[in-house]
Amino acid sequence: MDFTRSEAEIEASQLAAQVLATDADVSTDFDAGLWKNLARAGLLSLALPADLGGDELGVQAIAAVLTEVGRCAARVPALATLGLGVLPVMRCADPAVKRRLLAGVGTGDTVLTAAIREPSDPMPAAPRTVATLTGGQPARLTGLKTGVPYAAAASWILVPASIGAGTAPGRTVVAVIEPDADGLSCQRTRSSSGLPEYTLRLADTPVLHLLDRCDAGELYRIAVAGACAVADGVLAGALDLTTEHIRGREQFGRPLATFQAVALQIADVYATARTLHLATVSACWRLDTGRDAGPDTDVAAYWLAEHGPRAMRTCHHLHGGLGMDVTYPLPGYSALLTDLVALVGGADDRLDRLGVREAADA
Repeated sequence: MDFTRSEAEIEASQLAAQVLATDADVSTDFDAGLWKNLARAGLLSLALPADLGGDELGVQAIAAVLTEVGRCAARVPALATLGLGVLPVMRCADPAVKRRLLAGVGTGDTVLTAAIREPSDPMPAAPRTVATLTGGQPARLTGLKTGVPYAAAASWILVPASIGAGTAPGRTVVAVIEPDADGLSCQRTRSSSGLPEYTLRLADTPVLHLLDRCDAGELYRIAVAGACAVADGVLAGALDLTTEHIRGREQFGRPLATFQAVALQIADVYATARTLHLATVSACWRLDTGRDAGPDTDVAAYWLAEHGPRAMRTCHHLHGGLGMDVTYPLPGYSALLTDLVALVGGADDRLDRLGVREAADA
């Protein structure tokens, strides 16, 4: 294993940090100005094909950008477009489909997303959403998807589904649909961060494309890696904020950081942040190099879901009352982390998945 960051990843990370350091609009669902700045910097085209002005970089480069998005809790559809959309399309679509779906991404004019969650099952191995394939006719989707980020703003939505009647029943596929397709209804639902999420109801909805080289499992692994990359940045940002606070805040004439109990608690947060970072880097590296990334994405997602919220609560505790002030950055980090935990399925679901994997490997 060699997790040394490439020059392209380092430059992407540094450039993203520079762009995201500008004043952001925290009152909006979609900071269009910041999104356009990311596009002008070339950060939205890193993974695009060369004929669309892209650099054809992979998961690790995109993860570097997503981490900086998380570090700033930026209100842009970076995870939805890059992690849930561009990466699966680049890995699984043929050149003509890539050109159609990804045109406009590099300029910030095209948003993509994926509908990976279903009621009571965040990433079902056998989705209850069914794709009906009939000879000579476009495939059609029927089912219910929840928690779909930025669905109303998306130009294309990726939908994992099980094959129903027809060819290869029991197999899963990833279908691409348009947000205004017949039989599709889109209703906004609440999220902790206030960022837009939607419930999609599909009733015999026509499919525009099938990503034949991508099944539900492949889409989920990419989605989890992207979510963990954002969470990596969220925890790093919260850790930096808390460290700065306890250095400067004094009690009994001494900085809080000099108290042993405080030092031990911030050390626990640091250990959680670094472990999540390592697991995420490993998962992204395995995806980029064509290795089985399932075990690593499962571990990263479990660490995010189980230990991430604990670390965030410690950050709130060390801030005292300031940590609950909604005009202070920490509540924004906490809310975004809560949404990411929901996206990957929560701690119990992730522990179950790890148990199933270990039992299968035993």
